[in-house]
Amino acid sequence: MKLTAKVKLLPDEEQRAYLLETLERANRACDYISQQAWDAKVFSPFKLQKRVYADVRDRFDLSAQIVIRLLSKVCDAYKLDKKTQRQFRRHGAISYDDRILKWYTDKERVSIWSVGNRLNIAYQCGERQRELLRSQKGESDLVYHKGAFYLLATCDIPDPTEQETETALGVDLGVTNIATTSDGEMMTSATIERKRLKSAKLRGDLQKRGTLSAKRHLKKLAGKQARFQQDVNHCISKRLVLESKHTKRAITLEDLTHIRSRTRVRGTQERARRSNWAFAQLRFYIAYKAKLHGVRVDVVDPRYTSQRCFECGHIEKANRKSQSEFSCCACGHTAHADVNAAKNIAFWAEVIPPIVSSKQKTA
Repeated sequence: MKLTAKVKLLPDEEQRAYLLETLERANRACDYISQQAWDAKVFSPFKLQKRVYADVRDRFDLSAQIVIRLLSKVCDAYKLDKKTQRQFRRHGAISYDDRILKWYTDKERVSIWSVGNRLNIAYQCGERQRELLRSQKGESDLVYHKGAFYLLATCDIPDPTEQETETALGVDLGVTNIATTSDGEMMTSATIERKRLKSAKLRGDLQKRGTLSAKRHLKKLAGKQARFQQDVNHCISKRLVLESKHTKRAITLEDLTHIRSRTRVRGTQERARRSNWAFAQLRFYIAYKAKLHGVRVDVVDPRYTSQRCFECGHIEKANRKSQSEFSCCACGHTAHADVNAAKNIAFWAEVIPPIVSSKQKTA
């Protein structure tokens, strides 16, 4: 499977200037290539290369291989659709391959092509990234973000053997409780919601203030809530995967694709709360961590999971008394609504073939 290792480059002032100029010149070249592709309606890498390769090399004074990478970048941008001419950010990321980037993991340095010839630059990373870089294979992206340079390296690690399972750990995903398992464990969103409200109030107050100091503070706050929620999702997904691995069970989730378009919410606060619900991110984290540990992840149809009684199988909308209360109208069984739903998810995974297995990309 392919994973991405993110490392931070530590260039000196001269190297930093060369890297910035490299990104700027490369993206100017991308804009030029895009213009030529748009005018000629040629979006195939091979045909576009024959048309503009020599011209781009002469016009922008770039090496042969970097021009090939830029042609691929432009053609990839047009794969989504060919209805709009593509333009590229001044400091947009560019890809490097083994001909123009060499990793020296023992010294924690890279040799990277730039407009100032080859640069030998130190980098820093965590232990997990060092482990991944031992399997580095393929392209690496040079990224400039908030004044710092990063390399995103593609690492191809072997897939572990998937463990055999007979039962499943059902996981109900929600807004009030981020994840609830069929074992009765609930991971609440109370902390996330509290921080979201606090952050929203602070941003509103700063925007009303409008001073230079307030704007500097707003800039520091940018992305803080998203990073916190990302960390929470990482922790929850790791917890679920390790629990499934230790108990030799598969993980079963509801298929919540397009859930926002299928459901309605009332009120500004509730709409903001649901918009902040990063269930797709959590599912992605569960999928790739599970693959790393040899745990199977299945997805089942979410219909009636919250209305079906786990004990007797009776399905009725009135069974769900409130967000947290489930009381069966037929047999009188009571339980927390999310726990009951998670048990239904686990049950259906065992008796009904899943509608799809999770095959999301992990790179």
